[in-house]
Amino acid sequence: MSEKPVFSIVVPLYNEEEVIGESYRRLKEVMDGMGDTYELVFVNDGSRDKTAALAREICEKDTNVKFINFARNFGHQTAITAGMDYSSGDAVVVIDADLQDPPEVIPEMAKKWREGYDVVYGKRIQRKGETFFKKITAKLFYRFLRRMTDVDVPTDTGDFRLIDRKVCNALKKVTERNRYIRGIVAWLGFKSCPVEFVREKRFAGETKYPLKKMIKFASDAIMSFSYKPLKIATFMGFFVSLASFIYLIVMVILKLCGAMETVPGWTSLLVVTLFFNGIILLVLGIIGEYIGRIYDEAKGRPLYIVSDTVNLDPETKGRV
Repeated sequence: MSEKPVFSIVVPLYNEEEVIGESYRRLKEVMDGMGDTYELVFVNDGSRDKTAALAREICEKDTNVKFINFARNFGHQTAITAGMDYSSGDAVVVIDADLQDPPEVIPEMAKKWREGYDVVYGKRIQRKGETFFKKITAKLFYRFLRRMTDVDVPTDTGDFRLIDRKVCNALKKVTERNRYIRGIVAWLGFKSCPVEFVREKRFAGETKYPLKKMIKFASDAIMSFSYKPLKIATFMGFFVSLASFIYLIVMVILKLCGAMETVPGWTSLLVVTLFFNGIILLVLGIIGEYIGRIYDEAKGRPLYIVSDTVNLDPETKGRV
C-alpha cells in the first residue's frame, strides 16, 4: 500500500478538456515543490467532452492522481463532496480546474494549517477577467447572504480552501442534497482564517456557472441556512392584509360621508387584483421551494453515483 498522503487536492471537472493538462502540470509543480506526500483527486462530473479520457491518461502516467467518474452530471458541489469523501490526506484542498484560483497559493494555506487553523479559505481581493455584472452581483450576493443567514459565511470567498481531516470527517455527517459547501464548512464552526489572493482570468474554455446556475446556487445558499424568506412571506401577507383592511375602512367612511362617488372602471380593480395575486404567487413560490427541498431529503437517494474509479485503493469508500 502506498504511503498515506499529507495533502489531498480535490479537483471537480466538468467539460474541462482545454484546461485539465495545464491544471495538472501546475498542481504537480506546486505539490512536488512542497516536499510532502500528496494525491490529486479528479472528479469527473458527467463531462461530455474528452475530460474523462484525458484524466485517465494522466492517471496512467502518475499514480498520485486518483480519478472518480460519475455516472452522470450531479453538480459542482456534489463533485466536491465526492472528492472529499474519497480523499485520504490529513488536509484536503478544494480547487477548480480552470486555474482562476492559482495553485501557487496552496503552500501559504498549508503554512496556516500547520499554525493550527482547521479551515484556510481563499479570499479574493481582485477578480480579473470578469464582467462588471458578475463582480457586482457576486459582491451583493455575499453581503445579502450574511444578512439573511445566522451563519457567518466569509465574504468574497469561493470553494478554494484547505480543510483539516477532522473537518472533512464532520462534513461526511452532513447529508443534505442541495449543498452549499462553503456555508456548511462555516456552519461546522472550526477555527478558520483567510489567505488573500488575486483571482486570475479563466485559463481556457467557458464558465460553468451561467446566470441560471448562479441563481440556483444563490437559492440553495439562502434556503439551506435560513428560513427568513418564510418570515418575509409572512410579513408581506400581514402587511397586505392590514393595508387592504385600512383601505376598506377609509372607503366606507368616505362613502358614508358622501365624499366619494362610485365611478365604474376596471383599471384600478385590475391593478389591485394583479398586485394581490402577485403577492400570493410569490409566497407560494417561496413555500414551494422549501417543500421541494424537504421532498428531496425525504426520498433518501444517494447523493451521487460513481461509475468507476482509477488508482484508488479498494478499501477506499465514498459516501454510503
